[in-house]
Amino acid sequence: MTSTSDPSHADSHDGEWEHETKADVQAESALLVRAIGGWRGLFDSGVPAAVFVIVYLASGSVGGQNDLGLALWLAIAAGVVVAVWRLVRRESLQQVLAGFVGLGVSAFVASRTGRAEDFFLPGILINLAYGTAFLVSILVRWPLLGVVIGFITGEGLKWRQDRKLRRVYAAASWIWVGVFGLRLLIQVPLYLAGAVGPLGVTRIILGWPLFLGAAYVTYRVLKPALAKHRQKSTDSPTEGDESALGQ
Repeated sequence: MTSTSDPSHADSHDGEWEHETKADVQAESALLVRAIGGWRGLFDSGVPAAVFVIVYLASGSVGGQNDLGLALWLAIAAGVVVAVWRLVRRESLQQVLAGFVGLGVSAFVASRTGRAEDFFLPGILINLAYGTAFLVSILVRWPLLGVVIGFITGEGLKWRQDRKLRRVYAAASWIWVGVFGLRLLIQVPLYLAGAVGPLGVTRIILGWPLFLGAAYVTYRVLKPALAKHRQKSTDSPTEGDESALGQ
């Protein structure tokens, strides 16, 4: 069995992971969720979108003509129900409010143009903006995930002094360029074709399932960086105690 005191293994990623506890994984996962957002926000925005599509298509099947107004109002009602549910559970409303603003913008755009597919236009533009931001950050060698995680952990931009960390954050940021790019690749043609039903289905599939998959891959890529941060956080109190004992 390899001794953990062996200097040749002190910086080994395998050595860091070997002693990783469930609490460590939860802490690192929480940090990553704060950096890239969480599945709750996707759920909160996905429910109204699903209601919109179902009502819009169902109204056309029953009455012979799709009722855009009814679909929009019931989608907004679904958003209100989600917000109330979060309040009852005493959960953070930050993502709910953000999703509700997005829902309001989507409903407003679709109501102004009278085109049901425009309900999905703000989401498409948001994906374009995020994808562009991640891509540009990589090209200018300031990978966005590194900036965000550095801000959250309080380490600022110290990670930029470490070439390996820069590469790790760049690789992780490429994952999200792929996520947003895939959404655009699929949704833009459907939007141009006015395919409301497929747009709704792809929004759900490319929502939390894709997010969870990308988040897991990101976690694996960032594991060394997250472990390093955890080690620093663990060592800090110890160093402080040693200083106090030495006084």
